[in-house]
Amino acid sequence: MDSHLDHLFEFLRFQSISADSTYQNNVNACADWLNGYLNDSGLSSEVIQTPGNPLIVAKNKHQEGRKTLLIYGHYDVQPVDPLDLWETPPFEPTIIDNKIRCRGSADNKGQMFVYVSALKDLIKEGKEPDLNLILLFEGEEEIGSPSLAPYLTANKEKFNCDVIAISDTGMIAPQTPTMDYGLRGVACLELTLTGPKTDLHSGLYGGTVKNPGSALSEIISSLHDKDGKVAIEGFYTDVLAIEPWEKEMWADEPKLADAEFQSSAQAPELFGEKGFSAAERLWVRPTAEVNGMGYGYQGEGSKTVIGSSAFAKLSFRLVPNQDPDHILELAVKHLQAHCPAGVSLNIELEHSGKPYLMDPHSAFGQSAQRALEKAFGSKPVLVRGGGSIPIVQDMKEILGADSLMLGLCLPDSKIHAPNENLPVENFVKGIEMAKILFEELSST
Repeated sequence: MDSHLDHLFEFLRFQSISADSTYQNNVNACADWLNGYLNDSGLSSEVIQTPGNPLIVAKNKHQEGRKTLLIYGHYDVQPVDPLDLWETPPFEPTIIDNKIRCRGSADNKGQMFVYVSALKDLIKEGKEPDLNLILLFEGEEEIGSPSLAPYLTANKEKFNCDVIAISDTGMIAPQTPTMDYGLRGVACLELTLTGPKTDLHSGLYGGTVKNPGSALSEIISSLHDKDGKVAIEGFYTDVLAIEPWEKEMWADEPKLADAEFQSSAQAPELFGEKGFSAAERLWVRPTAEVNGMGYGYQGEGSKTVIGSSAFAKLSFRLVPNQDPDHILELAVKHLQAHCPAGVSLNIELEHSGKPYLMDPHSAFGQSAQRALEKAFGSKPVLVRGGGSIPIVQDMKEILGADSLMLGLCLPDSKIHAPNENLPVENFVKGIEMAKILFEELSST
């Protein structure tokens, strides 16, 4: 296990930030390292160039009559800002309180590496799984996987598989194995409001021109009603209703109580669409969120100006039957209708991805649950994911295969935030889970 941790630490040290082009050499170096490691582990691996970041595709020797398992993960990571909130250097792996702290430790290098480590052990021991294996690792998941879906579409015969395994989600609580059978989709945009051509003195011009900051506040406040329901016309038209068995299952699980979500969020209180529990709002209801906004002077002290422009970044989390393109159309129409006079509005559409849903009671789903239970010692909890992995639905549509999402990080793993971490225990048990999963799937 020390060897596996040492190699994981090597992997984590690469600053493979896909959102910032200044890290391109780091992304490429990380891909090269991973490719070399897979080859050294006894697999046949290659680097595939795309219009964006490289793909890594590795296989064992395929044999007729065996099931094919595709293992997906991503080696790119989120930016580390704000840097001053990190308690340890973000790309220097450190174990604190039995947790591996580093950017990418949970999302997704640490989680995807359990499969690599499991296979390396089994191949070394002469116990290679009775499966045809395809390992597919990309470097663009954090920017919406723009290159992967087109590549799979053009080369889908090379990736024919029966099922897909992914560990890029989380557990609802420590020592509580969790299987996600759904994911919300996502649709993002950025809006910019422009008023006067330049910043103006707020004493000389205040009250004579529309303030872009105030206009931005008006538009943002129009997105929800007072009870937290999204106020965009037609937003909920296609939403798939929660199944009665889901509602009952989540209500009966103490670890999914509203108080648990409040504690995990470290928020003064919960807020959201009325008539639904926190779990239901997170997994089966869509949302509209402000992810960033900016206007005017940001420095110390006062600067009495009317800024010339203001901006906001919005994202919409979507549930089954909602189409991202349609939601963006509705959002643009809403923003245009609620743009005050005196400012001009520009909207840039950004990345999007469809929601995903599978039947957790399928044969493959039950195999995955058995693997989790054997590795962690307790019956897994079934949930849908509140986050988005757009490529999961793309792979279902292109390859016709469902994904088994077996998360290993915890609610306090601080994904996308400073001090990201993954419990050492979950990394170790994740390797065991992967080995059991291979065995279970080979006999399914």
